[in-house]
Amino acid sequence: MPRPTAAQLAYGSATVIVSTIAMLLLSQTSTGLGVAVISAAALALGLLVALTVPAPKRRGRHAARTGGAGAPEARVPEPRTAPAEHPVHH
Repeated sequence: MPRPTAAQLAYGSATVIVSTIAMLLLSQTSTGLGVAVISAAALALGLLVALTVPAPKRRGRHAARTGGAGAPEARVPEPRTAPAEHPVHH
C-alpha cells in the first residue's frame, strides 16, 4: 500500500476537524455516546476524503521510456570512435 501524500493527510485531517466541530454544534449533543458517534462519523468522512484525493503521477524509469505526449526527447549518444593509432616512441 502506498504511503499517503501530504495533501491527502492535510485534506483528511481538515475534514475530520471541521466536520466534528460542525456536527457537534449542529446536533447540540452533550452525552458521551453522541460525541463518540459524531467522532466516528467524522473520522470515517476524513478517511473517505483522504482516499479520494488524487495521488500525483509517478515519473519513474518507464515514464521516460514510453515517450508519451509531452515527454522529453531521448538523447541519443554519439557513437564512439576508436582513437587514432599513434606510433609509440620509446
